[in-house]
Amino acid sequence: MLEKKQIVLKNGEVIHYIEQGTGEKTLVLIHGNFSSSMHWTPLLERLPKTMRVIAPDLRGYGDSSYYRRITSLKDFADDIYLFLQAKKVLKADFVGWSLGGGVALEFAAAYPHVIHKMVLINSTTHRGYPVFKKGENNQMLLGQVYASPEEMGKDPIQVVPLLDAQKNKNFAMMSWVFNATIYTVNKPSAEDNQLWINESLKQRNLIDADWALANLNMSSQHNFYNAGTNNIQHVKCPILHTWGRKDIVVPEYMVLENVKALEKQSTLVVYDNCGHSPLVDVPDQLTEDILKFIA
Repeated sequence: MLEKKQIVLKNGEVIHYIEQGTGEKTLVLIHGNFSSSMHWTPLLERLPKTMRVIAPDLRGYGDSSYYRRITSLKDFADDIYLFLQAKKVLKADFVGWSLGGGVALEFAAAYPHVIHKMVLINSTTHRGYPVFKKGENNQMLLGQVYASPEEMGKDPIQVVPLLDAQKNKNFAMMSWVFNATIYTVNKPSAEDNQLWINESLKQRNLIDADWALANLNMSSQHNFYNAGTNNIQHVKCPILHTWGRKDIVVPEYMVLENVKALEKQSTLVVYDNCGHSPLVDVPDQLTEDILKFIA
């Protein structure tokens, strides 16, 4: 069983993390929304122990603290920078999954000297993951945006059910959501599911994370929420993008937007029989592709 360690950052947040292996190379794993470092276990089991691998719980996820609210994915990226400084890691390869892909992109733009290569797994687009208002029949009102995190927190489809599940530690509800949206191809073992859902239920920043995702905009075009920072131009490292054809959480256009914006340094791999979690659907292939790419 992997044990989490903890470290206090300069900003006062306490980050819990998993670390394994020793070696010249350091690989940093950044998890997605509704998850934690523990969701990386299929990859951790397969990676060679001759590589140092560090997987933190982002602020407000898993066992990490949530003293100050985040307002953007850049806040997570800044935490990771402070975390790596505290761990004396000067340069690393990054893997970001889903929301974690957005964090990795923000990190690469802000701290290009620290990142060697990056793997984006079923990542959000650098133009944000929109949460639009809902109509009377709960249909999406395309282009109509929320004015604040508090207003978004009342979204009846994308936010409230998950928020309630986390508040009430409703294992069955969270498990049902994962089953319906994430595990669209293979299902995890009962033991893994128990571990991962319990970790998902620890999240304390859901509204802020959803707000940060909707407001993420590293492009130069408006994304309904804001005009964009055009920070994507500062991302210089080689990137491997992976996507599962049966992913119903992150549509293909999002991954292709990232590839197009970074086409000079991008490689795309698509897994046919795979949903939003290649860690469950194609773990051997994913591990092989990551190791080959960062070699």
